[in-house]
Amino acid sequence: MGGMSLSVGQVARLAGVTVRTLHHYDEIGLLSPTERTRAGYRRYTDADLSRLQQILLYRELGFPLEEIAVILDEPSADELTHLRRQHALLTDRARHLGQVIAAVERAIHAHTSGVALTPEERFEVFGGFRPEEHEAEAAARWGADPRYAESRRRVASYTKADWLELKAEAGAITGALAAACEAGLPAGGEHAMDLAERHRGHVTRWFYDCGHDLHRGLGDLYVADARFTAVFDAVLPGLAAYVREAIHANAARHP
Repeated sequence: MGGMSLSVGQVARLAGVTVRTLHHYDEIGLLSPTERTRAGYRRYTDADLSRLQQILLYRELGFPLEEIAVILDEPSADELTHLRRQHALLTDRARHLGQVIAAVERAIHAHTSGVALTPEERFEVFGGFRPEEHEAEAAARWGADPRYAESRRRVASYTKADWLELKAEAGAITGALAAACEAGLPAGGEHAMDLAERHRGHVTRWFYDCGHDLHRGLGDLYVADARFTAVFDAVLPGLAAYVREAIHANAARHP
């Protein structure tokens, strides 16, 4: 401030507090303006403003005024000490709030994802995978497609038993495709194409009517999207590309 002093009204506007609050701080001895005019009006110096900043930061952290007075009047604590302490406290609060926000967001997504399971059942079915975390992306990508609404409508009614059956069926198909690939059977061969047709039937049974053209696009997605590729290739390296080729071959024989 260059040595200038400010009136109580100016400080109130600058700090975003009320004049009444500043008067209260003065009355309890927490922050008394250093200067006064000849007419007795309060004037706040740079040092007063620094102390006010510390008061407001500690208040933000939930400290009562009495405790703030004790902290600020510690003989060994300078402004830098207070700032470091406040930074540590604010960082801890931010970390905690981040966890709370994440928990609330997960709860919101859980209510809108259409997966009607308890938290324990969701963990048993999906493990560490959280379908709700992909809901926004799915809505943005396919929200306008009526098959997306159909899929949401179907899964909203699934029980834990349904999800476990779905998961087992999908695992069996993937396992059979991996076995065919590992055995060196051609992706365009009859066995692999029959497995691709089983996969299409699985999607149709559990999610939406998946025609061969749509199924072909799904196969492309398994290779184009690294996340899908990683899931298949974790079972067997190169499986995603093999599944795509089998899906395309199967679609080609069903013009």
